[in-house]
Amino acid sequence: MKTYIHHFIIVALLAGAAADAHCRILDVPVSQPRIISVSGSAEVKAAPDEVYLKVGVQTRNESLDDAKRENDERVSKSLSFLKTSGIRAKDIQTDFISIEPVYDGPSSAQVVAYIVRRAIEIKITKVDAFEGLLTGLLDSGVNTVQGVTFSTSELRKYRDEARAMAIQAAKEKADAMASELGVKRGKVDNIGAGDFGGWFATGSGYWGAPQGGSMFQNAIQNAGSSPVESGALSAGQISISASVNVSFEIE
Repeated sequence: MKTYIHHFIIVALLAGAAADAHCRILDVPVSQPRIISVSGSAEVKAAPDEVYLKVGVQTRNESLDDAKRENDERVSKSLSFLKTSGIRAKDIQTDFISIEPVYDGPSSAQVVAYIVRRAIEIKITKVDAFEGLLTGLLDSGVNTVQGVTFSTSELRKYRDEARAMAIQAAKEKADAMASELGVKRGKVDNIGAGDFGGWFATGSGYWGAPQGGSMFQNAIQNAGSSPVESGALSAGQISISASVNVSFEIE
């Protein structure tokens, strides 16, 4: 009996010592690396080489059949025009038809007319052909222009360029700050990035494309060919931006 009690006391003492050592280890403060956090941003300007156009056909008639028939005819004529103009089938998309009854009054259940709508979305790969195509569509039966978006087919390349410039700007800013503080920039501790732009839109844009934006930049670079100008159209340039937030260790 005494032997068992003796062993129990030894085990208890060892367990208590281990727990105490564990607590002391946890109490030791962990040193955090000294860091310097900076941001960098850059913008690349490029001439657009694509246009995304969204147009519509709207018809109204007392007869639903007649309103739909006229809408179908106008849409069919517009699609034929696009085909003969060299627009590829994969670059044309039509919406589902929309039908809206028009009532005799706010509280009336009597339908006096029907409005039929359908949208056509087109990707144009020759910016200088945009004006002629839009004029031809209006002559073919299109009667609403819902949005125009100028973009670039090399968006990924320009975004990579802008991001690289933003990182370089962040490094230069960190070096300047470190020099003023009498320290040196060390290895990267953390980094985050964001991309912006790549289009210039009017109206609702194409397939819900967001509107273009701008921000203050550390660096700006012009890329691509000269802006497209044709008749009353001046496409100008679009902006592709990138920003980074970087934390560097201080040596």
